[in-house]
Amino acid sequence: MQEIYLGIDVGSVSTNIIAIDDKNKVVHSQYIRTNGQPLDSVKNGLKELKKNLPQDMKVRGVGTTGSGRQLIGVMVGADVVKNEITAHATATSQLVPNVKTIFEIGGQDSKIIIIEDQMVVDFAMNTVCAAGTGSFLDHQAERLGVPIEKFGDLALTAERDVRIAGRCTVFAESDMIAKQQFGFSKAEIIKGLCEALVRNYINNLGRGKKLEPPFVFQGGVAANKGIKAAFEKEINEEVIIPKHYNIMGALGSAILAKEHLEANGNPTSFRGFEAADLDFVPSTFECGDCSNKCEVIKVELNKEVVAMWGDRCGKWVGSL
Repeated sequence: MQEIYLGIDVGSVSTNIIAIDDKNKVVHSQYIRTNGQPLDSVKNGLKELKKNLPQDMKVRGVGTTGSGRQLIGVMVGADVVKNEITAHATATSQLVPNVKTIFEIGGQDSKIIIIEDQMVVDFAMNTVCAAGTGSFLDHQAERLGVPIEKFGDLALTAERDVRIAGRCTVFAESDMIAKQQFGFSKAEIIKGLCEALVRNYINNLGRGKKLEPPFVFQGGVAANKGIKAAFEKEINEEVIIPKHYNIMGALGSAILAKEHLEANGNPTSFRGFEAADLDFVPSTFECGDCSNKCEVIKVELNKEVVAMWGDRCGKWVGSL
């Protein structure tokens, strides 16, 4: 019987579910649109995973990460629940052991992670401005009538440079429209946009940080060759795109679950694939016991409270 470890990365745009073996090799992966329903996306993913795995495979452990990591951790019975920075750094250090700087751009946010001796020593996240994220690029590709899959390739064909204001989505879009009116081609405008977004990324997330090679670029936007080329032009260094660039969070959470269970020897807390059929009901309430007025999240299974979090003092978490 082969043992596998699951990693689940639940984001605002997508949910990634992967399975790895005891050598950290990915044996199954899937990408699911979250569509604002993380519970449903993971339930569907678990059903699909069960269909695709051989009968003799046993789930030895599960890790969750991403913005929905706590809720999904309760649902599946996760052995470890880790933030995105830790998960991404763990996966990258496995695939590129000497990595020092990680560029990560996803559907709704972006991150920069500084590594020394496979340990995170600094990081920054941008969850406020959409400029440079996958959703913004999707929107611009649609507006220009260019399939997002061809967006980066088209940027590489540009013969002239054009500077686009990239510090804000509004400014970037209005500047692109102006440049179109000046007669620049789509390829030149897309190249200019890629370079503008990379400048914005480096200036915001990389400010005050020592950026050293090897550089690794991951997240869904790493598939865009135009953004990769813009990074290499901006930092004048090679940028590595790892094999599993689009599922690094899920991969890292699976590896962390594996390391955790190997270290303590405990059995997994995984609820089994039957978790896809359980009825989890999340709700929130405001605790008025002090001036903090914490928003507490409560999850019920069959009308029984199975998890609570969000309070600063631990009153509700400790009540279970």
